[in-house]
Amino acid sequence: MSGTSLDGIDVAIVEIRGKRVETIAFKSTPYPKSVRDALLNISTVEEVSRLNFRLGELYAKAILAMNERSELIGLHGQTIYHEGGRHTLQIGEAAVVAERTGVDVISNFREADIAAGGQGAPLVPYVDKLLFGGTKKKRAVLNIGGISNVTFLPSGLAFDTGPGNMVIDALVSHMTGGKQTFDRDGRIARGGVVRGELLIDLLANPYFRRKAPKSCGREQFGREYTRMLIETGLPMADLIATATELTVQTIARSIEADEAIASGGGVHNKFLMERLSTMMPIGSSAEFGVDPDAKEAIAFAVLAYECARGKPGNLPSATGARHPAILGKRSFTSRLRGSPAPPTAELGSRAGGRAPRDS
Repeated sequence: MSGTSLDGIDVAIVEIRGKRVETIAFKSTPYPKSVRDALLNISTVEEVSRLNFRLGELYAKAILAMNERSELIGLHGQTIYHEGGRHTLQIGEAAVVAERTGVDVISNFREADIAAGGQGAPLVPYVDKLLFGGTKKKRAVLNIGGISNVTFLPSGLAFDTGPGNMVIDALVSHMTGGKQTFDRDGRIARGGVVRGELLIDLLANPYFRRKAPKSCGREQFGREYTRMLIETGLPMADLIATATELTVQTIARSIEADEAIASGGGVHNKFLMERLSTMMPIGSSAEFGVDPDAKEAIAFAVLAYECARGKPGNLPSATGARHPAILGKRSFTSRLRGSPAPPTAELGSRAGGRAPRDS
């Protein structure tokens, strides 16, 4: 999994037996700065094509570094454009991953849901129901990535609440000349002042008034949105504080539940989590045995498993699709059975480190 924060590649090795999902190992590998910059500044079809294959090589390298033989790979890819209900594009060539690893790859999960009339997002609710269901409580499962999304259980209703870390990260990067890409522990926001009038204007965005199902991305809250904030001329610390409060308010206004379970890079932003805790009972998915950084990578492993079984992987209540759909396309490895694995794939180790992430 590589998300809208563009901070790197998450690889989760999971074992699935029926409805039991066990995480064997997890590791996050940062993108090289040159790749992250290129993804943020795509302007030609040539760049899309080149990055598609470059990311395939990076994904394969990250998978092989886990030193675990897998039977199947689920690859979300890097979203470079998403207009919910209309079209979407994730890059990271699955054929390259299949060739380098010698394992079949299932990718391109969102298109089938859009073809069935859905938003193509969020897709994690199917797995949220599997991991966090089975309770009589009204439970909100929240992921604070570049974009924030929430799944309500037991109903299965889900949608993107708006920006998560995306706007905060972009402002921090601008403020530091790219030396920092996130607000560690929310220190900058804590030292800034929330500008009330600006926050009111930001909360008036029509997206926040739309009814679910709905989804959003960089198209609404990316480069142009950040530029608009910078052009106000307000101190950067105040802009970061205001952007953080925007994330807090849009999440809080979206959630009515007995408890909220949070995952994603935003859980490491202490100030953000403190603000949310004043508005709702909220804790980390770690308290339920699910690594908050690994959850989305786990989700696409499960969705790949369902695709391989010919089972639907979307929740129409979350995406608005007309019917359940089998999600994903399969890229078969061209390596002959019995041929040796690449020399970098040393099997048998169950070691898997985790690099902490703030966004």
